[in-house]
Amino acid sequence: MHVGKKMQKREKSAMSVSLYGNLVFVVIELMMALVTDSQAVLLDAVYDGVEFCMLLPSIFLIPLLYKPSNEEHPFGYMQIETIFVVVKGITMTAVTFGLVFNNINLMLHGGHIVSFHTVAGFELFACILGIIVTVYLYYKNKQMESPLINMEMQGWRIDSFISLGMTVAFLLPMLIPFDWFQHIVPYLDQLITIVLSLVMIPTPIHTVITGIRDLMLIPPEEETIDDIKETIEPIIGVYGHKNLYYDIVRTGRKLWISVYISFEKDIVSLSKFKQLQDQCIKALASKYSDFYFELLPDIEFTVIEDIE
Repeated sequence: MHVGKKMQKREKSAMSVSLYGNLVFVVIELMMALVTDSQAVLLDAVYDGVEFCMLLPSIFLIPLLYKPSNEEHPFGYMQIETIFVVVKGITMTAVTFGLVFNNINLMLHGGHIVSFHTVAGFELFACILGIIVTVYLYYKNKQMESPLINMEMQGWRIDSFISLGMTVAFLLPMLIPFDWFQHIVPYLDQLITIVLSLVMIPTPIHTVITGIRDLMLIPPEEETIDDIKETIEPIIGVYGHKNLYYDIVRTGRKLWISVYISFEKDIVSLSKFKQLQDQCIKALASKYSDFYFELLPDIEFTVIEDIE
């Protein structure tokens, strides 16, 4: 399917909002990390800082993603997006593990106490701002289904959830004024940081695994393949066929779907093929925003060897 310039501008606009939002967060979080000496706030600042550095070039990549495929690039430029997402996922994973080891080291050396009420107030503000950006990106991405925006939206959603959890966690010294809890207070900041890291780490790891699968042109996850089959087979099944063979790959946001069909009769009607293909494209378009679909006759190739 062809995606026009209007969609390209919408995606760039949405990504720009996420970019500026990240920049604001990075500046404020770095200031708060210096003022409060909180490792949890530093985790947020570093995480958002890496995200900002990776997000900046992605905006300039958007026009390439809308260029059509050609002989030199049979899959278009979609794999650039996949490479970018993989690099981002690897970077975020490495940063998260680094901060976990740093906080374990701090705990082994006695921990430290931070200004808990100041951090709690800041994290509540961060949670509200994160929810606003998430909702904005959700409505912007409803008709685009951009992997880049999906990833940003997922990141903002996780940030909002984490900020809410941090708000509650940093209020614990005031909510639990017991002597036994005071022994835990010096380690509370590091414990929160480690727990947050464990919550955050599955997302970039999953992103890397999915991206590598796409780069190696391995078929997408089973749920996607099953959904495509369930969409196509009822349409083709009406006309009668012996066998269907699927060739499905994903590059970036685009699905490449080839279906090879063997009819029960030997006569192939071009008009029937066109009709079937149009119906399949229409059905797939209701579920996927960017894909290429082709319906082909499955012609068996037989090698005849000369018998001496």
